[in-house]
Amino acid sequence: MKSWSQLLLLFIMIISCSGNSGSQNLTWYHNATISDITEDPDKPNEVVRVAIGISAQVFYLSKKSPDYKTLMEKATQSFKKSKAYNIGIENKTNIIREIKEIK
Repeated sequence: MKSWSQLLLLFIMIISCSGNSGSQNLTWYHNATISDITEDPDKPNEVVRVAIGISAQVFYLSKKSPDYKTLMEKATQSFKKSKAYNIGIENKTNIIREIKEIK
C-alpha cells in the first residue's frame, strides 16, 4: 500500500506542474514540499541544492539572487516543518525564482 501512495504522490507532483508564468518563464510546482537542502559541492559559493517532493527533483537557490534570504527562509520552513508552497522554477536553469504561500 505504501508504494501505491508514493506512486500517487509522484503522479500528483507531475500533474501539478503547470506551464509558464508570463514573462518570467517559470514552471510551477503547486503544493510542493522541500525534502532536502544541501550545499552544492561543485559551486558552494554560488548555489544551494534543493530537492522537491518524494521523487527528489533537484533545483537550485542562487546565493547571488536579491531574494536569496527570503527564499531560503521559506525553503527551510518547508523542509523542517513540511510546509507546502507553490514553487516557481526558471525554465532551462533549474533555479528557484519564487516560493509563494498557498492560497
